[in-house]
Amino acid sequence: MVLAILIIYVLSVIGIGIYCRKKAGTVNDYVLGGRSVGPWLTAFAYGTSYFSAVVFVGYAGKFGWSYGLASTWVGIGNALIGSLMAWVILGRRTRIMTKHLDSSTMPEFFEKRFNSKVMKIVSSLIVFIFLIPYTASVYNGLSRLFEMAFSVDYSYCVIGMAVITAVYVIIGGYKATAINDFVQGIIMLIGIVAVIFATLASKGGFGAAIEQLSQVSTAGTPSPNLNGGFASFFGPEPMNLLGVVILTSLGTWGLPQMVHKFYAIKDEKSIKTGTIVSTFFAFVIAGGCYFLGGFGRIFVTDEEFAVIGSDGVIPKMMEFLPEILIGIVVVLVLSASMSTLSSLVLTSSSTLTLDLIKPLSKGKLDEKKTLIVMRAFIAVFLIISVVIALNKTALISDLMGYSWGALAGAFLAPFMYGLFWKGVTKASVYASFIVGVGATILHMIIKPTGTFLGFALASPVNLGALTMIAGLIIVPIVSLISPKMKKEQLDGIFSCYEQKNEVAVTDAISSDK
Repeated sequence: MVLAILIIYVLSVIGIGIYCRKKAGTVNDYVLGGRSVGPWLTAFAYGTSYFSAVVFVGYAGKFGWSYGLASTWVGIGNALIGSLMAWVILGRRTRIMTKHLDSSTMPEFFEKRFNSKVMKIVSSLIVFIFLIPYTASVYNGLSRLFEMAFSVDYSYCVIGMAVITAVYVIIGGYKATAINDFVQGIIMLIGIVAVIFATLASKGGFGAAIEQLSQVSTAGTPSPNLNGGFASFFGPEPMNLLGVVILTSLGTWGLPQMVHKFYAIKDEKSIKTGTIVSTFFAFVIAGGCYFLGGFGRIFVTDEEFAVIGSDGVIPKMMEFLPEILIGIVVVLVLSASMSTLSSLVLTSSSTLTLDLIKPLSKGKLDEKKTLIVMRAFIAVFLIISVVIALNKTALISDLMGYSWGALAGAFLAPFMYGLFWKGVTKASVYASFIVGVGATILHMIIKPTGTFLGFALASPVNLGALTMIAGLIIVPIVSLISPKMKKEQLDGIFSCYEQKNEVAVTDAISSDK
């Protein structure tokens, strides 16, 4: 039954890729879907790229174990900050300015917004390098679940996942990923609700599960004497929980594969609908995943946890489900992971091709050759990610923490400020790059211990949260004391916001008396 469900799903995904092949004939179509992707496809593309096996298996397991039911706050933060606020604050301006500047990638945006070819090269290298550990973390999470469901060797799971993703992304481009994301998103919504009800039912229902969780000791946590801490409102480690909320929610504002979705928005209606749909999607998926993970301690004993680790908590919880629901879980996580992977590999390959290889070719790459190179780099990116993912000992949360910390730490502040403020300078952008990437690499080498402002410094997740906050402070400070761009350049860049559009009176009331 499980295998049959899986085969049907895989064939459908590949079929959509083949169907979209003719709609990916140009670079603009392949990377941005012709900037004509409707509201529902855009919203689901955003949501499914946001949540993958990293969240369902890695983060839900790790933080559900650490914070209990309070980990649900992470999902709420993802919905309100990572989805709602991101769409409201960044969506419209990103679409307007990127089209005005004719930029298809984040590095290309930095080049044209700050008039610097070097900045494009530097940022494209950051994207390519630090998207790889994130991709590896997605493979890691999915493969653990496949091992549980099919008893298939981990390495075969990783390789199989890469091949399937490569087929439909290489063939169909962004349009194929957007349509697949919509289908995968529907599966995720239905699946997470069914899994939560079935999992809690195995422990006697919600009330009984809460009662059992409230009796679990908090020994070994920073609040060892907090009775019922894992069933409490903020859990035993509220400050470290805040670090997770910041990284996983605010981080999306600076991730190339997430911001890229705004580039492809069709029109104003798409922004309004997309905001509502993506926020609802995040509430259900992220809130559901972390809520489920919060009950991990009543399914897994401390002795079992010592053997399987945090990445094994959710797969262990799933063992109690009937076969049909295990099939749904496998397709749910496969859907979430493939949508994220397709977004990651498309972002990475397009960035490397358009921002590094094509400029170096000095006009030798026409439209057709550019597409060939882009598709080739998708395969290269997947191969490198597979090699890293085969190191099964790497914690999912650590891989994602380092990836998001470097990318969002480097890009979030200059990208956001660059959309709104003419005063952002080149020096401040480079300062943000140095802090985000430099702090991440330093942390990987030194692996510090201790705490800072209540945050555990050993955690890559907390590091990522701190690099983002640091960037938001550093960019305006450095901008105030460093040389400004020429006024004529800035006026030309920001002129896109001053263009007039006629709209129906239902959208804007006329001032005529």
